[in-house]
Amino acid sequence: MKPLSEMTEREYFASVDQRPGMFVGKTSFHMLTAFLIGYDQHALRHGGHGLTGWRDWLVARRGRDCNHAWPGQVLHIAFSNGWDEDIWNLSREDERHAIKVLFELLDEFTAEHEAAQGAQFSD
Repeated sequence: MKPLSEMTEREYFASVDQRPGMFVGKTSFHMLTAFLIGYDQHALRHGGHGLTGWRDWLVARRGRDCNHAWPGQVLHIAFSNGWDEDIWNLSREDERHAIKVLFELLDEFTAEHEAAQGAQFSD
């Protein structure tokens, strides 16, 4: 495994996806989104890209906006027919599904971002 400092954003998020409990303790959708929000804020404060454009990308992917922050946008995508329970108390199955969709979307977003950066540097 590469050292964290040598990983791309995409590789880093894939490592979080593989071992989420190592990063957040008890694995839950909300703990992981809180971790990612902290990651984003730290990156922005220290000159990094963070998750800039992530919410807008999710809105475009979903095809419409709402008043939710990006974690709510992910849940809308994961549960296009809505979810039955309280957003803060997802069933175990819904929790697993939401986390799976979160990291699939994050992988797609970072892949597009890396491709755009590569195209920018090859001009």
